[in-house]
Amino acid sequence: MAGNLTKLQSNKTLILGHLGALLCVTMWGVSFVSTKVLLNYEMQPVEIYIYRFTIAYLLILAINHKRFFSNNWRDEGLLLMCGLLSGSIYFLAENFALRYTLVTNVSLLTSLSPLITAMLVGVMYKSERPGAGMWMGSMVAFLGVACVIFNSSFNLEINPLGDILSLAAAFSWSLYSLVLKRLNANYDIWFITRKTFFYGVLTSLPFIMVEPPKYNVMEVLTTGPLLFNVLFLAVGSSLIAFVLWAETVKKVGALKANNYMYLQTVITMAFSAAFLGEKVSIVGIGGCILILLGLWLGDYLTRRKKMKS
Repeated sequence: MAGNLTKLQSNKTLILGHLGALLCVTMWGVSFVSTKVLLNYEMQPVEIYIYRFTIAYLLILAINHKRFFSNNWRDEGLLLMCGLLSGSIYFLAENFALRYTLVTNVSLLTSLSPLITAMLVGVMYKSERPGAGMWMGSMVAFLGVACVIFNSSFNLEINPLGDILSLAAAFSWSLYSLVLKRLNANYDIWFITRKTFFYGVLTSLPFIMVEPPKYNVMEVLTTGPLLFNVLFLAVGSSLIAFVLWAETVKKVGALKANNYMYLQTVITMAFSAAFLGEKVSIVGIGGCILILLGLWLGDYLTRRKKMKS
């Protein structure tokens, strides 16, 4: 009886974990569409970023506020770099990319960051060089990238600059992952995330001089679509998804949870078609399939090799 009860509780935990992973990936996939809606209301990319992460920072600060500074200035510098790479550079590149290209393209190309990270780690650390499986997955994925950019160059409504900015965002996130690796051993994820949000907003402020905000705070608060999408990005895809993802990884494990990330682009494609009326050509769909296949193949072959060894 006790054994059956334990099994039921374990199954319930797994189901909740999988549902949590699906909800997180859905929110992240929809976040691209939500940002595009704000851009269609002529909000500036910098303005969207600052509203989103100022709110997210204040919410995390309310939850986690016992510690404000790192152990030393070197670590503080690394946290500043995290804010720059994963905050202002990554999200500003992503937001500007959404101005020029399809929402699906941005979601697809930024999803390449795990492969780029693996290759950068291989260059920097000889003991962690990618195996043949990772290289095979990378080649398939980058062939898909070529298809996506090729598709964009023949669509007069799309500027390939958006695709290039998306790749720059993916590269920036990969560099952030390497910096984060050095901080994880000494600080909890809440502290790192809060500091990252803070430095991200701080380093994005100079960009306001280039593109001043379109809306003031009161206009955002009193305009339904603006308020809804800003709150969704700040509270949903930045705060709730972050907390939920941490719990999901505990329940189902990092490998199973990360497999859900492959659905992000599919979700973005479905929502962008439904709410933005975006259409993707056969070449674009082919590129999408190749990128997703490459990401899955690299992950699968690497895990299989580790299991055998």
